[in-house]
Amino acid sequence: MAREEHLLSTEIMNRGISDEGSQTFSVRVRRRLPDFLQSVNLKYVKLGYHYLIKHGIYLAILPVLVLVFSAEVGSLSREELWRKLWDSTTRYDLATVLSFVALFVFTLSLYIMSKPRPIYLLDFACYKPSDDLKVTKEQFIELVRNSGKLDESSLEFQKRILDSSGIGDETYVPKSIGSSENTATMKEGRSEASTVMFGALDELFEKTKIRPKDVGILVVNCSIFNPTPSLSAMIINHYKMRGNILSFNLGGMGCSAGIIALDLARDMLQANPNNYAIVVSGEMVGFNWYQGKERSMLIPNCFFRMGCSALLLSNRRRDYHRAKYSLEHIVRTHKASNDRAFRCIYQEEDSQRYKGLRISKDLVEVGGDALKTNITTLGPLVLPLSEQLFFFGNLVWRHLFGNKNAKGNNNSNNNNNSQVANNIKPYIPDYKLAFEHFCVYAASKTVLDELQRNLELSEENMEASRATLHRFGNTSSSSIWYELAYLEAKEKIRRGDRVWQIAFGSGLKCNSAVWKAIRRVKKPSTNPWLGCVDRYPESFTQ
Repeated sequence: MAREEHLLSTEIMNRGISDEGSQTFSVRVRRRLPDFLQSVNLKYVKLGYHYLIKHGIYLAILPVLVLVFSAEVGSLSREELWRKLWDSTTRYDLATVLSFVALFVFTLSLYIMSKPRPIYLLDFACYKPSDDLKVTKEQFIELVRNSGKLDESSLEFQKRILDSSGIGDETYVPKSIGSSENTATMKEGRSEASTVMFGALDELFEKTKIRPKDVGILVVNCSIFNPTPSLSAMIINHYKMRGNILSFNLGGMGCSAGIIALDLARDMLQANPNNYAIVVSGEMVGFNWYQGKERSMLIPNCFFRMGCSALLLSNRRRDYHRAKYSLEHIVRTHKASNDRAFRCIYQEEDSQRYKGLRISKDLVEVGGDALKTNITTLGPLVLPLSEQLFFFGNLVWRHLFGNKNAKGNNNSNNNNNSQVANNIKPYIPDYKLAFEHFCVYAASKTVLDELQRNLELSEENMEASRATLHRFGNTSSSSIWYELAYLEAKEKIRRGDRVWQIAFGSGLKCNSAVWKAIRRVKKPSTNPWLGCVDRYPESFTQ
């Protein structure tokens, strides 16, 4: 327990006046994210550098060839250069010259064909529920109270969680949670799924002017609600999509499944040229509503809200000029081989046989370890060369001296090495040099605070995430798209800007996607933030 004391922080809370008339206080102990940037594991850095070095031979040879060619050509005048070229070509007959030209064209074509196809994001849509589903925090508590499913102590616990959650008074919940009847039914699940998915897709088809029958690949992810026929089959049936569509339905993969679905769509587009792919990400709040009294299972009720995203991808080069973004990198990290990570978010029944998600106290610590692995792998792919050299040099220096010190401290040299290594602080890469915009999964205010502290991000970097949590709540795997929609509504996206989307979920998994803006994105005519974006960031800072 002693080794975990630095991960705990205390907070004194005023509980008001007791029945006896005296002031009462309580002490809350919070678990913080580990300072993972201070303890980077070398093997994860090697994995990232493997990706970089895999293509590094071209970067190393090309400048040398250019330098040699420039030195050779630069020593000749224009007349001498043309005379030398003419003399060298007259040595060969026409058949030989044509053979060389044909070989060159064949090699160039083979190289172009072997390159991965560019993946473009043409546009995306985020579902905005109707105003009759909008609730304040007080209305949310009253809605749950009227259902009669929770006692007053459970309601008071949820109220305390909401007060410190970072969630505002304009989030959306299905009406079914206020019902005294069971909400976890297939009928309620299908009803909510059709509302959010079709709402997002209708907007996407309207924005892109793409017919449903033109789509060749469909990937849907929803963690909890997985009916038969599947959600992807519901979409195909509703829009009468073509019979040879490649459809996939991902279930049980948590709040980071949106990037997993994106990765699958990318792989399918690489294997199927001249195609469109749609990725739909959402979660059904009513179907997963917990009706019991165990507090670790009541937490998801406080944070999750209605939402869904749909994005249209293309691998057609002629779509470059109409696309908004190109997909640069996807990095996925999976920690399910560790038992603590596997069980930190776990769906099960409580003692009264009520089904729900149990949130473990190890979540923040395990999530920090997964995040450390993911960003360390991503770093060499995106960080400027100067940052990589500083980071890698500092890491190797500390690693070597650390190994010497670990073998024993019997002589003075080892003691000196240990002192030198301890005096050199770990170099923390500045990820703000790699990205202009950050879309960090809006899980809760506490998680965003810790991520901001560990990654040393500014308030402006976290603005989209905090605004999304405040306005829409935690919409699971679609949250990162509401955040990108916020950046577009604020007209912050410029040509060449890089956007980092990072999310984590059950398993435990942490996944990153990196996008590059192809053009300046003007304020969209349809966007879930229209009508309220001007209130931010002031709304969540009050």
